[in-house]
Amino acid sequence: MATAKTITMDDLLALEDANAKQLTQGEVVTGSVLSIRKHEVLIDLGPHGVGLVPRREVGFSRALNEGDEVTASIVDTELDNGYALLSLRKAAKDKGWDELAVKMESGEIIDVAPYDANRGGLLVEYDGVRGFLPVSQLSAEHYPRVGSNDKEEILQRLNSLINQTMKVRILDADRKANKLIFSEKEAVKEGLAARFEKLKVGDAVKGVATGVVDYGIFVNVEGIEGLVHISEISWERVNNPSDYVKVGQTIEAKIIAIDKDRLSLSMKQLSEDPWMSEVDQFKSGETVEGTVTRITPFGAFVQISPAVEALVHVSELGAGDSADPEKVFTLNERKEFVVLDIEKDSRKISLGLPGGKSAKRAQ
Repeated sequence: MATAKTITMDDLLALEDANAKQLTQGEVVTGSVLSIRKHEVLIDLGPHGVGLVPRREVGFSRALNEGDEVTASIVDTELDNGYALLSLRKAAKDKGWDELAVKMESGEIIDVAPYDANRGGLLVEYDGVRGFLPVSQLSAEHYPRVGSNDKEEILQRLNSLINQTMKVRILDADRKANKLIFSEKEAVKEGLAARFEKLKVGDAVKGVATGVVDYGIFVNVEGIEGLVHISEISWERVNNPSDYVKVGQTIEAKIIAIDKDRLSLSMKQLSEDPWMSEVDQFKSGETVEGTVTRITPFGAFVQISPAVEALVHVSELGAGDSADPEKVFTLNERKEFVVLDIEKDSRKISLGLPGGKSAKRAQ
């Protein structure tokens, strides 16, 4: 039969000393919710007495009930009323940093929902720690492709992402520097690599226009960013890409090049080049009528059919003042020209003026 252990006075004193161990500032303790008042929440800390959490520090969005177990950080070991001042947020934040370090190391993809935005990116809180998702780390789907000077539209686009669930990876989690950086681009990287492997030059794809700028149209093709350069929008001369496509519009395009992380696309190459069919009506040496569409120091461009634009080079104008295109031509004037040369491969037609040396040789 087992003999009961005799508890000595020394054992009782040691037990009392353990229970009476003083709390220290910054220490993390566990307790249960004793009562919830209008301005404060009281926490039962067992042998350490009672702790007080200011109600505003808890946040009214957090649901607490009597009896709930909570983890808190000691802010002040003893207030005037004998309670210890506690912080639930600081404890959550300290625990959050530990978890963030693990998630960053493993490369885990996590869900976040931004709570605010500025022109530099999105503000995010995760596990009690506030961090930042820079614009440069957004995926092609969410990157605000707008004019470089349109800062208000950038902010408007970012504001539309507030409270939206986004998948991200942690780029940096530095507790000492209080720096937490997220990346949506990194979170979708692996999936994009698999999609890139399935694509090849010449494929026709569908995508959604995410930005229309002076030099072209940005397109989201299943998460992959593509660009339709202004020269690939239409067979006709394009002055303003926004005349052809609006943000949010679905377009079809042909892949003409695949870069490391972007597709080069062409909308016009999905249709027949009207220039090729219209140019057959012209022959070298014949006289044609056309409209002056552009005047440059090196000559004038002339529209001789709906799809065909030709050039009267400055060398065809003579010498001295007569060789100044600004003095020879008037914008939008319509007059006769002589076809000097037709180069189908380079899509070029050269024109001269009736009576000019080149024009006489061509005729």
